[in-house]
This record gives sequence, C-alpha cells and structure tokens, in this order.
Amino acid sequence: MQLLKERILKDGTVKPGNILKVDSFLNHQMDIPFINEIGKEFKRRFAGSPITKILTIEASGIGIACIVAQYFGVPVVFAKKAQSLNLDGEMYTTKVQSFTHKKVYDVILSKKFLQPEDHVLIIDDFLANGCALQGLIEIVDTAGATLEGAGIVIEKGFQHGGDALREKGIRVESLAIVDSMSNDSLTFRA
Repeated sequence: MQLLKERILKDGTVKPGNILKVDSFLNHQMDIPFINEIGKEFKRRFAGSPITKILTIEASGIGIACIVAQYFGVPVVFAKKAQSLNLDGEMYTTKVQSFTHKKVYDVILSKKFLQPEDHVLIIDDFLANGCALQGLIEIVDTAGATLEGAGIVIEKGFQHGGDALREKGIRVESLAIVDSMSNDSLTFRA
C-alpha cells in the first residue's frame, strides 16, 4: 500500500533494536482518516472471505481492528493480556511473547465471543517474529473456528515471522513489508 509506505517514510522513526515507531499516526496517536484507508484496503484484500469476527490482541491493534470491522459489518473481539474482575465464564488462554515489550503474556479470550461457526480475520499493527499472531491462531483453532487470514499493517520481513506463517499455509496480507532497517533508514519489499 503506497500510501502507508509514504507515511512510514515521512513520520516513522527507526530506533535501536529494530524498533519502528509509528506512534504519531498508527498506534498511540491515531490518524483516523488514514486508518480508514487501511480498513478499506483490508476489505478489498479479503472481500471474498466470509468474515464473521475480527480478532486482535490488546492494545495497539484494537483501534485498527475497529475501523476494519466497520467495512465488514462484524464485531471485533480482542484477546486480553491480563485477567480482570469483569472477565467471567470459560476462557481460551495461550502464552504470547511480545517482541517490543520483551515479555511473555498470558492471553485470554472469553469463549462466549468466539464460536466454531465463526470465520475469523486477525488484524494487528505489526508482525515481527509472529508470536502474537501464532497465539491468536492457536485460540482460533482451539475454538474450532475458521481462520480466513491475517491482515497486518506493517510486517518486518527481515524477522521472518510472516514467512514462517505463510509456509504453514496461513494467508497473511501485509500492507507494508519492511525488508531492512538501520539507523534512520528503511527499505520496503516491492
């Protein structure tokens, strides 16, 4: 998606440790008209899929998933990274390691919000090593639901998480794939 690549080059910042900061428009401060274009693009890419739920993980993917869900006319459900008092009933659980936070989370999703008849599109802001995505896929599989694919805004192609998932036959649609990052420069996969 050329619009996204241009925005990353204009407003993104490369930090040590292969961190790409896009917090001025995507995952801290959110440029809603811009994210609306992202939602339209995911709808175009998954137009033939019978999506009934959008699934994401707390927290950065939630806003993007909500915009995408508007184009599919379906609910968003998100996996929580912490147990809270308002969670009740049976839960799907898995462990997910965060690349950015260098932490392992117990990820929780109420069973009442994901059923075997659901056709799920996973949406997230970043894909690096693929740990979060694999955790969400595990929840979809455990629920007996059908995974239609994953829509990723920015994939770090040099970390190979997306490649590993594609090799397993999972449809991964990334709007921008970063091939390399160093100091203050980055290159995109064509």
